[in-house]
Amino acid sequence: MVAKVSFMRGAAAYLVVISVLALSGNLIHARAAATHEDLNETIWYLLDFVTNSESIFIRNGSSYPPKKAAEHILAKYEYFKKEIKTAEDFIRLAASKSEFSGRPYLVRTKDGTEMKSADWLGGVLNDYRQSQGASRLSPFYRP
Repeated sequence: MVAKVSFMRGAAAYLVVISVLALSGNLIHARAAATHEDLNETIWYLLDFVTNSESIFIRNGSSYPPKKAAEHILAKYEYFKKEIKTAEDFIRLAASKSEFSGRPYLVRTKDGTEMKSADWLGGVLNDYRQSQGASRLSPFYRP
């Protein structure tokens, strides 16, 4: 009888452990899905911001209007999509430099200020995250 009770306690403990692991696994998957959805939302926000900006984008010495710049960044995003896990990856891989020449992309704002696109988009990302209540800021942005 004692062996039967010990077995039942052991089996109950085993079921509790399995249940907790299954639940935590579901939570991890749910969190990963939410993070992925947040990443997509953030990337589309940045692309929309570029499209609707009044800035000129300079790539390899040539100037492009915002819509053309966003189309180019989107094409690079599609190319690097499997490597992009964070918004910072998106900026670094799709929106910061030419893969052809290695030269940084530049942005000329409406007031004539020129800066690296990675710094500019890092600032946009920080503003977006702050508006969303996020505490993590982009390391690209250097005021």
